[in-house]
Amino acid sequence: MRGCLIGRFQPFHNGHLQVVERISADVDELVIGIGSADASHTVKNPFTAGERLMMIRKTLEPYEITDYVVPIEDLNRNSVWVSHIQSMAPRFDVAYSNNPLVVRLFEEAEIEVRQTEMFNREDLKGSEIRDGIIEGEGWRECVPDAVAAVIDEIDGVSRLRQIG
Repeated sequence: MRGCLIGRFQPFHNGHLQVVERISADVDELVIGIGSADASHTVKNPFTAGERLMMIRKTLEPYEITDYVVPIEDLNRNSVWVSHIQSMAPRFDVAYSNNPLVVRLFEEAEIEVRQTEMFNREDLKGSEIRDGIIEGEGWRECVPDAVAAVIDEIDGVSRLRQIG
């Protein structure tokens, strides 16, 4: 069975890693859709799809997780969003999401949706992590080492401080 998880992953953090590990225990393969793949260089979406793909692939490399990482551009048309994902990703049997709109859209497309446990949501929020990067404190412990290395490699701290 193949599952699908969609997220912006701005950046991919320890909560995302725990969700991926949990889902991977339920499925044979996992499709990770990088949402808002067309957005970058803003405070809400500072990293490109390619940079987020690097973050995810380098983080998952040591784990035995069979996965596909697929960039998904925004359509801003909810009625065709699921079919857009299906056209961009390998076939999947079940979708994972806690977002009420995403759950609704997959259910309307008659795709099974499973909700995932949220891990340390108070500290592991993308917006809080991005704020920490801008302020220069408390973000590295919220992301896998591989993600911090990618952020350093692309000079992401300077980027966020400049656009923030």
